[in-house]
Amino acid sequence: MTVYAAGAVCWRMSKGEIELAMVYRTKHKDWTFPKGKVDPGELLPETAVREVEEEAGIRIRLGRKLAVIDYELPSGETKEVHYWVSKVKESAIAKSRFSPNDEIEKVEWFAAKKAMKQLTYDHDRELLVKTLEFYDQGELETRGLIILRHTSATPRASWAGEEAKRPLLPEGREQAKRLVSLLDAYGPKRLVTSPWTRCQQTVAPYSKKTKRTLIERSQLTELANERGPRKTKNVIEDTFGQTKNALICSHRPALPTIIETFSKYAIKGITPALAAEKTLSPGEFFVLRVTIGPRPKIIAYERIYLESALSEAKLSA
Repeated sequence: MTVYAAGAVCWRMSKGEIELAMVYRTKHKDWTFPKGKVDPGELLPETAVREVEEEAGIRIRLGRKLAVIDYELPSGETKEVHYWVSKVKESAIAKSRFSPNDEIEKVEWFAAKKAMKQLTYDHDRELLVKTLEFYDQGELETRGLIILRHTSATPRASWAGEEAKRPLLPEGREQAKRLVSLLDAYGPKRLVTSPWTRCQQTVAPYSKKTKRTLIERSQLTELANERGPRKTKNVIEDTFGQTKNALICSHRPALPTIIETFSKYAIKGITPALAAEKTLSPGEFFVLRVTIGPRPKIIAYERIYLESALSEAKLSA
């Protein structure tokens, strides 16, 4: 049996130097990165965000996927821990309500060299080494672009009305509600969607919770993509050129055009894998990680399965 867990290597810049957040666990008497087991019904990205807040008192948004660490527990079970990196804003640190408790005695920020000495476990030092490699390569701080397929919709054969108004099934509406906390783990701010009802209904719960306006683009509809994929590509290219974390919600027939357009911005190490991704199941999404700077590029991506306790991460070479 495998025990699943998730956490994050949280980092910030202080006086031109990278610092890492670490927790000291009272029971184990160790220094480590915040992490914890998946709760029933929870997905790994949600676990990572929740555990960091519970252990370190910091509300985070996930950056790129860092690594998956597995090791054997005293019980003989395998523990598989999924880690992301997360750049922590000073405003988030200022809002921290951490207080020492039975599990965590203290939270401290360490410069890289001191963190390497302070960490108790080799696997945590490996995480730190990889984090610093990303930093040295200019690939630690990224923004996220989400490609989302609308959730389960009323079948065409069961709908006599206008195609653009075909709604979600009750199951799809529940999936849309389920997406809220999962999308919130990545924090998209710019919400771009097809104006057709099933896409709007998919993103509406997240839009309502975050009070972010839906940006409708008719070029993202099935019909527009069929008539002229060039216009669909223009929307994708415009979204890629923005600087905010963003989400695009569209339809299965338009996904190949969307993925193909984004693929041309990907590094060689992941271009073939990303280009081979042709579709998503209802409610599934990709998270593309884009570098910050004058020449942005896609360096990694994850595929998130709404109905699974696991997410499949495609990490850059």
